[in-house]
Amino acid sequence: MKKKVKALVLTGFGLNCDHETAHAFELAGAEAQRVHINALIDGSVHLADFKIMAFGGGFSWGDDHGAGVVQAVRMKTRLGDKLLSFVEAGNLVIGICNGFQTLVNLGLLPGFDDDYRTRSVALTHNDCGNFRDQWVHLRVNTASPCVFTKGLTRMDLPVRHGEGKFYAEEAVITRLLQNQQVVMQYAQAQGQPANQRFPENPNGSLHDIAGVCDATGRIFGLMPHPEAYHHPTQHPQWTRRKDAARRRGAVFGTEEGDLGLRLFENAVRYF
Repeated sequence: MKKKVKALVLTGFGLNCDHETAHAFELAGAEAQRVHINALIDGSVHLADFKIMAFGGGFSWGDDHGAGVVQAVRMKTRLGDKLLSFVEAGNLVIGICNGFQTLVNLGLLPGFDDDYRTRSVALTHNDCGNFRDQWVHLRVNTASPCVFTKGLTRMDLPVRHGEGKFYAEEAVITRLLQNQQVVMQYAQAQGQPANQRFPENPNGSLHDIAGVCDATGRIFGLMPHPEAYHHPTQHPQWTRRKDAARRRGAVFGTEEGDLGLRLFENAVRYF
């Protein structure tokens, strides 16, 4: 019997999307295990036993000192070498919302020149000045090496964050764009760029950046929540979509190509 790909989903200290993320991996065909951060630190669970690691959403350590900052410091101090070994072994890492914030604070993204220690980008307070809980349209860069978005061009996903503005020096962003490391950008309904227009771009991210990967495409961070869209009825316009499918003579749910679940399926299929 073929073994399932093992996915580790972090939990503990304010993270609150671990159940949904683990469920999405299970739906995608993986064997998902929710693991408390302390279990990795004390060695009762070994990171090397897994092929995929997910930094999920929530409010780790209450976002004290900035979103994802305390979690990044704790993990770099106690697990830094193991994280680097996990990446060097060819495994996959995804960071969603608070997880994305943690990845950039760790330096795992953008990972220029195989440097996974240096922080060069930031996710900071939304330009609108408040927490945003809404659905967004996304353009997917088909030229990106990102493993998780292979075959995808557009999708809708929910965001829920107060510190989601992607910011970096212009030289860093230029390099991200040139390297095709900008994976997702906020967009208008028909796929045109949001051009930093609110609320299509909910946080003021420079160049509408919603997600980036490292040069290998194996480390991916994004602010929207793909684990929150694993079934067609979770979309806010699902009833309209169902009626449109009926009018076309299609079966609702069989032709939906933009589910967030696709990201998890791509990760499992990679192995």
